Amino acid sequence: MNRRNFLSSAATAAILPPFAAAQPCPAVGITAIAFDAFPILDPRPIGAACERAFPTRGKELFGLWRTRQFEYQWLRALGGRYEDFWSTTSAALDHACDALGLGASAAVRDELMQEYLRLNSWPDVPAALRRLKADGLDLAFLSNATRPILEGGLRRAGLADLFDEVISTDVIASYKPDPRAYELGVKVLRRPKEQILFVAFAGWDAAGAGWFGYPVYWNNRLGAAEERLDATADARGPTLDGLTSYLRG
Repeated sequence: MNRRNFLSSAATAAILPPFAAAQPCPAVGITAIAFDAFPILDPRPIGAACERAFPTRGKELFGLWRTRQFEYQWLRALGGRYEDFWSTTSAALDHACDALGLGASAAVRDELMQEYLRLNSWPDVPAALRRLKADGLDLAFLSNATRPILEGGLRRAGLADLFDEVISTDVIASYKPDPRAYELGVKVLRRPKEQILFVAFAGWDAAGAGWFGYPVYWNNRLGAAEERLDATADARGPTLDGLTSYLRG
């Protein structure tokens, strides 16, 4: 898959009018919400596909794949050897299969990668997003994933019309938690960071957004343990229902 097909234009962020005028949410002064990919898109089918490909070994494969996926992204960003989310995820899958001695064929590995292009939303998401839009909030993705993954998921879920922006950190050739990645939300949404609530899926992402200065909601869908980092989410919950309740005070 050609990497250039996954790069989004930086032109949107280059031509920026003054901060947009918007009515703050009465509860906490929020006018926009920037979501990581996975509070919206459900990654569980990827794990299920791993189990279908390798019965009894799928959970082990998915866990190592996910670990290496983020490690490769961060290592490449720190080392100045950037490759996009698709490429690093593919390399992480190759490593995980080899490390576990699974002997996956190229066809099997490609089929597992294609699951990222088939993502759909979590069951609670459509109704929650429509409540947020009804409250006058702008909605955006702010994700390390490529635009085809993000936009494809929104189309499959029938949610594309609810999102004002789809922001991939690919435009700066880096990944969250690089502060420049979080700054894309400020630039593209054209308002102060204090007015943008960031919704994280992972604890490290909640911490990174907090370090940057965003108010943060940790959508801890998997019941993960608290990260031992010097940042705490402003609110948290296992679904987006808690998010709408938080914003409405």
